[in-house]
Amino acid sequence: MVRPSRGAARAAGLALGVALDRLVGDPRRGHPVAGFGRVAGALEQRMHADSRARGAAYSVLLVGSTTVLGAAVESRARRGVPALETAAVAVATWAVLGARSLDREAAAVQELLEAGDLAGARQRLTHLVGRRTAELSPEEVARAVAESVAENTSDAVVAPLVWGAVAGVPGLVGYRAANTLDAMVGHRNARFERFGCASARLDDVLNVPGARLSALLAAACAPLVGGRPGDALRAWRRDAGAHPSPNAGPVEASFAGALGVRLGGRTVYGAAGAPARVEDRPVLGDGRPVEVRDIARARRLARLVDLGAAVVAVAAAASCHVRRV
Repeated sequence: MVRPSRGAARAAGLALGVALDRLVGDPRRGHPVAGFGRVAGALEQRMHADSRARGAAYSVLLVGSTTVLGAAVESRARRGVPALETAAVAVATWAVLGARSLDREAAAVQELLEAGDLAGARQRLTHLVGRRTAELSPEEVARAVAESVAENTSDAVVAPLVWGAVAGVPGLVGYRAANTLDAMVGHRNARFERFGCASARLDDVLNVPGARLSALLAAACAPLVGGRPGDALRAWRRDAGAHPSPNAGPVEASFAGALGVRLGGRTVYGAAGAPARVEDRPVLGDGRPVEVRDIARARRLARLVDLGAAVVAVAAAASCHVRRV
């Protein structure tokens, strides 16, 4: 006889959390990740030094304490009725996922471009990317949206679901803590070149499984956006290694192949008025240049990847923890 175990509670929690993110999205105020960011920012001001060791201690302290807190919450919930553990996993999943927010921002840029408001689209794009946007053409804005949608689908949806399936609440919140620190201090600039190194490397390691699953799912879903799986797999195999990020490369290359477009190319970073940092990114895919109409296709592909990742995570959580009595 098969009796529900904590795997069933975890699987149900993941499914409910995905549904909450899709239906409700992020709160406008009081988001737990924003609260973590404020704590991390205050601690960085106290701990910062041009030192890899100090940066590693900073990362271990914040990610470790968040993971331990998540483990304590899940352990406490597990002692009660199964519904408590399901609720804990659901709330943690909802808190760390960003699918609806990502799609909302991409849709806002798409609508502005379709309305002919290039200035507005450039400004709204700053919500998605860290590059300079003031001089981008409509096609360059569309390319930036497609690249951001691809990378953030992996970072903000697929990867946390993978860690939620493997480790429940501590996996979810620990991953999000590491990913948030990478966004805050994992930059290659004078202040964080050494201090942020550990946070950047930890995020790279934790994103390995999610990025590969994202790339596989993008290839599998290619026919549903007018593409071919073989093109996505070929772009991944051929082009991903040239990308400076070991995880963004596979995802963006697979998205490019699935959509039949080319991503990558010249990208300019730096705030207005500050010295520009130009990166000549490798070209990913061998299709046509990205057009404004491709934003809608990239969003659809991301939603399909999100759904596929949710199915995989829920199935993995349930199958790994079934107990026979």
